Amino acid sequence: MMDANQVAELRRFVEKLQSNPSILHDPSLVFFKEYLRSLGAQVPKIEKTERDYEDMAETKPSFSPKHDDDDDDDDDDDDVMESDVELDNSDVVEPDNDPPQPMGDPTAEVTDENRDDAQLEKSKALEAISDGKFEEATEHLTKAVMLNPTSAILYATRSSVFLKVKKPNAAIRDANEALQFNPDSAKGYKSRGMARAMLGQWEEAAADLHVASKLDYDEEIGTMLKKVEPNAKRIDEHRRKYQRLRKEKELQRAERERQQQQEAQEREAQAALKDGQVISIHSTSELEAKKKAAKKASRLLILYFTATWCGPCRYMSPLYSNLATQHPRVVFLKVDIDEANDVAASWNISSVPTFCFIRDGKEVDKVVGADKGSLEQKVAQHSTSK
Repeated sequence: MMDANQVAELRRFVEKLQSNPSILHDPSLVFFKEYLRSLGAQVPKIEKTERDYEDMAETKPSFSPKHDDDDDDDDDDDDVMESDVELDNSDVVEPDNDPPQPMGDPTAEVTDENRDDAQLEKSKALEAISDGKFEEATEHLTKAVMLNPTSAILYATRSSVFLKVKKPNAAIRDANEALQFNPDSAKGYKSRGMARAMLGQWEEAAADLHVASKLDYDEEIGTMLKKVEPNAKRIDEHRRKYQRLRKEKELQRAERERQQQQEAQEREAQAALKDGQVISIHSTSELEAKKKAAKKASRLLILYFTATWCGPCRYMSPLYSNLATQHPRVVFLKVDIDEANDVAASWNISSVPTFCFIRDGKEVDKVVGADKGSLEQKVAQHSTSK
């Protein structure tokens, strides 16, 4: 018996399934989905995805055009639309939705007499099969499994009868029971593979039939594989094609995002650099931010060290402002060495005015003193070089 907590947990899970049935297609719940199918439940098909072919609905043997809606990309031309897979569905049948057939109680004690009676019912069933009386055969086999509920061969035999009357879901349920009691049941794999082929579950059918072939090959398995494998191969090729296209799309999207991020960073850096203006620096951290922004924007940066008491600085400052206007793509910074003495100390400034030319975060040139001509010449030189 389940305790109250387990029941409450199960109730929450069922409520989740009711609100979002697609949860069933989680790969970790394949066992639960198979169990539901074995009871005759109709598993809802996946909406707008193509990645999990195990979860294809039983009523839909081939693929339809779908969009990859996992993408929030606004570029409609970038969406990958999946085309139909050309499959041979000539032998596919409508799924049977009958209530699950009776199964024996595996915990029941089986006596020798039960086994003998079950074997007798099986013999009657085989005779009925040879006469084409499949309903009668099913009745005998049902009696047999009730008498000997852990016999894999009985379930596998009844499964083969369900195949003859085109009831693939019932056949799968019996095949699953057979494989539960005997994981090496060739007949169980064979019946389930053939039933899945009837439902258009080509890849699953091929997998079961290959196992059956390895366990106990017969001509019927070989014939069925010749029908199933071409469809399974087309589906696999189809999946690989669209996985490749989606991978290419993801790479393209990643590259676009990288470029957009880089452009946004450059715009942000450019906005902080104030084209055509002289920017005053008050701290080392402020200077580092401007150096980083200039490096991102691939711009030349000039660092002008000055002081309010410096006469030559007052002589050079108007020229420096004019040069900033003339060269808007160059970053012109100004540092008062008394106000930001930590900056001056880190640059070993011993006299003012001093002009340091910085490219990619590194000093590439310097002008010391009130030399207008030299300053103009070096600004022109470095602003046009990389």
